[in-house]
Parts: sequence; C-alpha cells; structure tokens
Amino acid sequence: MTTVRTVDYHTAGEPFRIVDTAAAGLPPVPGDTVAERCATAIGPGGSGTAPRRSPLDDVRRLLVQEPRGHAGMYGGFVVPPDDDGAHLGVLFWHKDGYSTACGHGTMALGVWAVDTGRVPAPDDGDAQVRIDVPSGRVAATVHRAGGRTTGVTFRNVPARVGARKVPVATTLGLAEVDIAHAGACYASVAARDLGLEVTRAALPELVRAGQEIRAALSSHPGTWHPDGPLLSGVYGVILYEELPGTPFGPHQRNVTVFADGQIDRSPCGSGTSARLALLAEDGRIGAGEDLLHESVTGTVFTGRVVPVGSRDGLVTEVTGTAYRTGEHAFVRDPQDALGAGFLL
Repeated sequence: MTTVRTVDYHTAGEPFRIVDTAAAGLPPVPGDTVAERCATAIGPGGSGTAPRRSPLDDVRRLLVQEPRGHAGMYGGFVVPPDDDGAHLGVLFWHKDGYSTACGHGTMALGVWAVDTGRVPAPDDGDAQVRIDVPSGRVAATVHRAGGRTTGVTFRNVPARVGARKVPVATTLGLAEVDIAHAGACYASVAARDLGLEVTRAALPELVRAGQEIRAALSSHPGTWHPDGPLLSGVYGVILYEELPGTPFGPHQRNVTVFADGQIDRSPCGSGTSARLALLAEDGRIGAGEDLLHESVTGTVFTGRVVPVGSRDGLVTEVTGTAYRTGEHAFVRDPQDALGAGFLL
C-alpha cells in the first residue's frame, strides 16, 4: 500500500498540491541544484511535457490523474534549495510533466512555509520566503495583519522579450504573436485577432488556438533561452483582451493555455511577468504603475515593474492571495486495477 501526504492550496483559483519529499519519505532526487533535480525528474531523453517513467514520476501521475486529481491539477515536490540563501526548493509539475516556473505555485509555497512555521513570520508585517526553482531563485513575500495572512507577492526571475509580431497561422486566422521569457517562455496573442473573447464559453476555441500556436512556434529562435534547452520552447500561450484601464495602469483579462492544453484558472503568475515585459517595452507601463490582470474565472493579480537594475532583464512582482484547501493522505492499493489513474 502506497500513501502520499499532501497539503493543497489554491492561488486565485488555480490549485497547487504540495508534497514535502523529505516528510513524505520519498527518496532524494539526485542533483546539486534544483535545475539538475528537475532534469533528473524529466529523465534522459524526456521533455517537460513527456517525462520518462520513474518512481518519482509515478508519484506525480498518482497525484495529478483521476480519481485523485484531474486534468487541471498542479503541484510541486519540495526539495532542498541550491544553497543556504534560500529556504526551500521545488520541482513544479502538472498533468503532462514538469515546468521551470510557476508564479502561483511560488505564492502558495510562500504561504505554506509561513503556515507551517518553516519560515517565521510576524503577526503584523511581512515575511520573505526565498525559493529555488528550476529557472532560478524567486521570492514570495507573505503579508500579515492581525495574525492572519492577507496576501502574497511573488518576485520573479528577470523577464525579457524574445520576439515581437511573429506571424502564426491558425485555423481561426493569422495571429501576430509576441514572445517573452519569465522563468518559462510565453507566447502572447490578442484574442480579438482570432475573433475570440476571453470568456468561459470560448474556452474550447481558446485552448485549440493555444495548442496550435505552441506547436507552430516549436522551432522559432525567439523561444530559445541562452541558459539551455530546459528553459527553452514555448511553455504557455497567453490569449488576452484589453479592458478599460484603471487610474493605476493597464487592465487586461487573459487565459493561459500551457503544456498540452491545460488551462490556468488564475491570471498566471509567471505569465503576468511576461506580459509586464511586453507592456514595458511598448511604454504602456512604468515605475509606480500596476497591471490589473484578470483570469477567465474572474480572479485578479496585480503586477508591477520593480525599479531594480538587472542585466538579465526586467524585475517584476505579482501580488495575489493563496488559501489552504485541504490536507490529504492519498493511497494506492496494489490491487486497484486503475493503478495511478487516468486523464480525460
């Protein structure tokens, strides 16, 4: 009988299932850094959306597939950080495999670290949780008031633009796509260019367009990252629409289609960083201004450019909320013919 214990959160509606590998009794993941451990999890010859079978990946599949999970599930394995400069490391996973970045997961992990006492926090004030992820070191600043967590701010690795106005043919027409790297590579396209609106009713068409755009850009040089193949290739496609601006800056709604057609229920944390890099290059957002970023479910992140110099790109922050939804002990009975489960 296999038992795996998890703590579940949601960040602006997007789930995040946390597995502390040490507490769960899982074997250490080989590697000297989180990036190396991510490569180990993917396995030789595998990719982020097609990992090789392994005991660790069997745990991922057990937790993400039905009947214990679902096609929209997301989570992470907590592993040691690269060094003492961070509190923890994490390997992010989803229904198809592993990702190099996850803003909503970073935010949930920050709140979890404070909730569990792993990182001390004041009753009133902020606590910073430093986390090593495959794309680098990020931070979650957990905001507290009256002994309760009131919000969390994610500071991402530097974001940079990869390419602009790349023509992509889809079954809905020709789209001009912008590419930006923000821990993972995101392609952005205005939904109206495809005759679409960012609504729940349009999700089937939005997902199909996202899958087509991701496939079409598989070999585009703008998707490649100088640090190598782990950070290269389109991870998510952001289909967005403009909304009336606020006194503080632009206002957009988006749906991010990532991996093989998975939908982000939140406004997408790392994707918000990518949008900020593009908006900043267009001169549409600057110091002291905010991007009000809505998801297809109506939840909101607030993103901003941080006036901190970085030769690697633009430093961004994204603020939202994360809440615990449950604690679980998932069991796999060796006599269960479904095994690790299935996906529909």
